[in-house]
Amino acid sequence: MTLPLFKPEAPAVPVTAGPRPRLARVAGLDISLTGTGVATLAGTARVPTKGRRKDTILERHNRMKHITTRVLEEVGTVDLACVEGPVGFATPGGSTWDRGGLWWRIVGALLERDIPVAIISPTARAKYATGNGGSRKTAVLEAARSRYGAILESDDEADALILRAMGLHWLEQPLAEVPDGHRAALAGCAWPDREQVTR
Repeated sequence: MTLPLFKPEAPAVPVTAGPRPRLARVAGLDISLTGTGVATLAGTARVPTKGRRKDTILERHNRMKHITTRVLEEVGTVDLACVEGPVGFATPGGSTWDRGGLWWRIVGALLERDIPVAIISPTARAKYATGNGGSRKTAVLEAARSRYGAILESDDEADALILRAMGLHWLEQPLAEVPDGHRAALAGCAWPDREQVTR
């Protein structure tokens, strides 16, 4: 696990009196067959696996089961999980059925644990990170390292960290200040009912 080097999170509005508000437990998940990125309060992690086109249905099932189990272990108990939405079916390469199956397997497991789930598109994730929804993963990685002072070994972890930062910002507990153009990306996401998260 790679631990980010940023200061402990603080509420968006300084507390002057009374009890300090509870900090939200938010996870960011960039789901992938080859390397799922996970970001939580404990830091970032990557769950890597390998497969072959000639794998049997049982081998493919076991691979997705392994990824799901490891991801849920990394996530633990949280108030909100921010998941990157699935890449369009027209995207070349990869295994569409397996990618979709893994995505639903993890999202379904989160929902069965009564964890509210937010769905964030790749475009919104890139826009929040860099100000440009068309930015490549390398640009998002550099932006995450720069803004949050995080040591990140992969773009999977960077994506997960940005997703987590977006969830915290939506809950008015931003990890760092971001320009208005970046913050506008929050409006295009599928957020759960706020009452579900703050209960």
